Amino acid sequence: MQLVKTQRDTLLRPLQIVSGIVERRHTLPILANILIRKDGEKVSFLSTDMEVQITTHAQVGAGSEVIGTTVAARKLLDILRALPESGDVTVTLENKRMTVKSGKSRFALQTLAAEEFPTVVLADQYNAKVTLPQKTLKHLFNMVHFSMAQQDIRYYLNGLLLVVEGKNVIAVATDGHRLAFCQVETDQEFPSRQEVIIPRKTILELQRLLEDSDQPVELEIANNQVKLVFADIELVSKLVEGKFPDYTRVIPKGYKNDFTISRDQLLRSLQRAAIMTSDKFKGVRWVIAPGSLKISSTNADQEEAVEELEIDYGGDSVDIGFNVTYLLDVLNNLKGDNVKIAMGDANSSALITIPDNDDFKYVVMPMRI
Repeated sequence: MQLVKTQRDTLLRPLQIVSGIVERRHTLPILANILIRKDGEKVSFLSTDMEVQITTHAQVGAGSEVIGTTVAARKLLDILRALPESGDVTVTLENKRMTVKSGKSRFALQTLAAEEFPTVVLADQYNAKVTLPQKTLKHLFNMVHFSMAQQDIRYYLNGLLLVVEGKNVIAVATDGHRLAFCQVETDQEFPSRQEVIIPRKTILELQRLLEDSDQPVELEIANNQVKLVFADIELVSKLVEGKFPDYTRVIPKGYKNDFTISRDQLLRSLQRAAIMTSDKFKGVRWVIAPGSLKISSTNADQEEAVEELEIDYGGDSVDIGFNVTYLLDVLNNLKGDNVKIAMGDANSSALITIPDNDDFKYVVMPMRI
């Protein structure tokens, strides 16, 4: 029975979309498979790890039958990638075996029944709906994703806080040592504030799938789930339960010691200083005085790096230490020419912003040097 007949690249694209979340090792072996359903020409591809589920469609079906099956995602993807780019591919299903043919190449794969494949149940009701250009949502995630925690026992930090309030959509991420905040204004008015924590894996997958385009993405929020629909993709994700820290209390206000500096100049100085840090200790020391910023780093071998930068600054002298990785993360993600840095004293967190722009804030805790 024919499933698919099309060009290699036409079949490869939907498989690449859904394969990103497939785990190689799983307690349920069938979750290493993708669910393929064909109804005439329309073929749907679905993958899930029971936390995130991705579905996409393509007009690649052959024959008029309605059939479904599941097959190992990685094997099918690897086969298609290895086939010649310009070749036609035929996929057939007989006696629980899937055969993939292209030219004189033939592969036979085991399948498991479509009925055995578990899928995520969609929420009965969504409390809020947001429509944004894909590039806007991608920008929001790009500006804060690097501050998400990884495998923290405070599980609510292993994700991104998304807040819908008034006309704004806000994204916040923190690992307890630094916090990134970014907001965009929409032309929609949201009747009530909604806030959800989207898991880290979902955010990283969305960054891969969202494009820098004006095409819309519809984001719907339920009590325990978020659903995003864009292009021919539907992504459904469970939410992280728990109470996210109050980010408004973390972001400092009223610092009088501040200066503006070239982002590129500061980034390159920190990259050079980072060479002398060790894997275990990533600390760099900043000595800020009127007119100058001195950046230094040392390691256990008594090696040292010193960078001196001229700055337009007339505030208090401050001697403070930072984790250089946290500074490099934010400077690499910002796109503007300049950054504004504000601080209190050596024991206070520093605030990094974009001049004349309140939509982005980055707070980094000091470290003892």
